[in-house]
Amino acid sequence: MKPSRRRGHGALPPPPAGEGWGEGVSARENPQEERALTRCYATTSPASGRGKRSPRLDLSSHVPSIVAAAIAISIALASNARAEGLAPYEITGDGIAESLTGAPGDAARGRALVLARTTTCILCHSGPFPETRFQGDLAPDLTGAGNRWTVSQLRLRMVDASRFNPDTIMPSYYRNEGLVRVGLNFADKPILSAAEIEDIVAFLATLRD
Repeated sequence: MKPSRRRGHGALPPPPAGEGWGEGVSARENPQEERALTRCYATTSPASGRGKRSPRLDLSSHVPSIVAAAIAISIALASNARAEGLAPYEITGDGIAESLTGAPGDAARGRALVLARTTTCILCHSGPFPETRFQGDLAPDLTGAGNRWTVSQLRLRMVDASRFNPDTIMPSYYRNEGLVRVGLNFADKPILSAAEIEDIVAFLATLRD
């Protein structure tokens, strides 16, 4: 008969050399201890296979707050250290006909700006950008933007979208007054420069079906 490994009051000896805790102990020797250990460690032991599944975190109800926070952070990053006055412009009808810089923008730079998370465009919009993951679905798809709006209309929408919809979640990218909850470090600063506005407008104008 195999000698018992128990020592006074049911205590077990240390595991033999080369064996880790739980490897040299038979569950048949003390099933109560085995069940107690299982309850204690099962939830943290990947090998046990018997731990409780953690409840899945449902963030669906928090999407608007998450998006708002992401936009606020991105705007803060984009506005950092930018201190420029606004170039004068004139609104004619539903657009701004003249370039804010007096020159056409660069469409290649504009595309890079649209896809940069710091401008917030791609957080809310999607578009013909197959290489970009996690595009937004809270605002119109940018595909065909050049067909739907003229350059003049695109420019005003970038400058101050609230002129078309006071309740829009789209930031006013070239505005520095009449805003609310603006951090002191970003007061009197537009989110984008006049040149960046023109670059984005030039790119959006190229998006045609």
